[in-house]
Amino acid sequence: MERFSIREVIEMAVRTEVLGNSYYSELATKFKGGNREVYELFTKLAEAERNHIAAFSALRDKVTEEEPEHWQDISEYMRAFVESAFFLGKDKAMLHMQNVADPVNAVGLAIGFEKETLLYFYSIRDAVKEKHIVNEIIEEEKHHIVWLSKYKADHIGHQG
Repeated sequence: MERFSIREVIEMAVRTEVLGNSYYSELATKFKGGNREVYELFTKLAEAERNHIAAFSALRDKVTEEEPEHWQDISEYMRAFVESAFFLGKDKAMLHMQNVADPVNAVGLAIGFEKETLLYFYSIRDAVKEKHIVNEIIEEEKHHIVWLSKYKADHIGHQG
């Protein structure tokens, strides 16, 4: 099985954030006219994803090609993760998220996306020397889950 380089792993993190930004921007536009609260939530999330793109891009430029300790195990895990149904499978989450029309369902899918990316980012953090950069992104992603979960909890059963 071909292994990913540390740069490739970080590049996939950049692409994940690009997907998140695209999804949140699309949802913000979709709900702009009808639900101001959802519009603002997804606008804020899209902006955060843009900041993460910049942070991961800077990290990618800092890392060397030197493989961290236990890189073979980490690389194999990363490949399995990226090839999972969540990212590249026929039922990948982004496809479902683009077709959702209900704000609570959109938020639910976004929570799943954020949780999956968190798992990926924890693995990146374990593999790089610049842990503080990834730690900041992880903390922000956790906040995203809180924001989304709060919205979902406040609105389940209140749809009309």
